[in-house]
Amino acid sequence: MSKIGVHSFVWSAGSSKGELESAMVRSHELGFDLIEFSYIDPAQVDVKWLAARLRELKLDVAISMGLPPEGDISSDDASTVAHGTEILKTAIALTRDLGGTKLAGILSSAHGKQEAALTRQGWDTSVTTFAKVADYARDAGVTLNLEVVNRFESNMLNTAAQGMAYIADVGASNVFLHLDTFHMNIEEADVGLAIRHAADKIGYIHIGESHRGYLGTGNIDFAAIFDALVAIGWHDYVTFESFSSAIVDRALSLKTAIWRDLWTDNVALAKHAHSFITLGMETARLKAELTQKAHLP
Repeated sequence: MSKIGVHSFVWSAGSSKGELESAMVRSHELGFDLIEFSYIDPAQVDVKWLAARLRELKLDVAISMGLPPEGDISSDDASTVAHGTEILKTAIALTRDLGGTKLAGILSSAHGKQEAALTRQGWDTSVTTFAKVADYARDAGVTLNLEVVNRFESNMLNTAAQGMAYIADVGASNVFLHLDTFHMNIEEADVGLAIRHAADKIGYIHIGESHRGYLGTGNIDFAAIFDALVAIGWHDYVTFESFSSAIVDRALSLKTAIWRDLWTDNVALAKHAHSFITLGMETARLKAELTQKAHLP
């Protein structure tokens, strides 16, 4: 049975002690198994306290991020690549110190709309750099999960097939795909087929609606997605991600174009998401069982 996570930005975009505590407690109370934190600065957070509270609440943790332009590891500028490497190492150390094993997000290039196509040199620079970062992550017991995002947020990895090609070039056993249904709905020819094709290279899953609001109220075919996850034997985390301009921080709102308040009651939103994912995965399992039983007299 898959485990269900929730992105902390459902609760708050802040990282004060009170905001982090509230996010963790709400996640725990609503039955989530994991909380995902984005853009936490370990220099501004009591990491030991946070790790202890996660253990007390029996919550697993994932860290996600996107590299900034000044830390783009596909850059032609060596100092920019070096800065990006340090950003990734800091995030890996934070993941380890919080007791987590998954670092996810846009890790192979800068997060944001680009004004030029990726060059082969940029790809090769990123791959070479990331292979070294993967060695560091392996020693820390952390997997690197490359988020495949839409064309307006990256010019490198827009489809699962591109992500698999990148992983093959990196050649590290602890590098996987981070697939997100919001992005896949834009870029993939068939989301279910893409999941099946990527099967053993998937390390993390984001479930998000086409407009990033309540699951089931947009145009994504979640039944096909849950069917595909059951078909590949997915038993790892399925994490709910949703953004509303009422909560998301300004920097991420600009990068991801969050202009509307798609919800105001985040407790109702999270309850609905937990139920939606649970029922969706259970229904897909029941369908799979029915197709495999002959029901002979």
